Amino acid sequence: MVDFTFELRKAQDTGKIVMGAKKAVQYAKMGGAKLIIVAKNARPDIREDIAYYAKLSKIPVYEFGGTSVELGTLLGRPHTVSAISIIDPGESRILALGGKE
Repeated sequence: MVDFTFELRKAQDTGKIVMGAKKAVQYAKMGGAKLIIVAKNARPDIREDIAYYAKLSKIPVYEFGGTSVELGTLLGRPHTVSAISIIDPGESRILALGGKE
């Protein structure tokens, strides 16, 4: 079992993550992400775009059970974060959330 909060922070500290729904859609289109995390309250059009392009690029998408406010708080940000692209997981095991590691 992967501890989402711990692994996300570890990925943030030791790897490379990119925050934001627009960037997540771009990475899904380009195939540059290894995992995309989407908050459960992300706008439906954003969720659909990410799901569609990620499927084409064979990028796993993980639905975070909390809101974008909670996701932003986990990352230490004072704003909402609807989506995160994991470019490099670093020393974390976050990719296990998407079924790949």
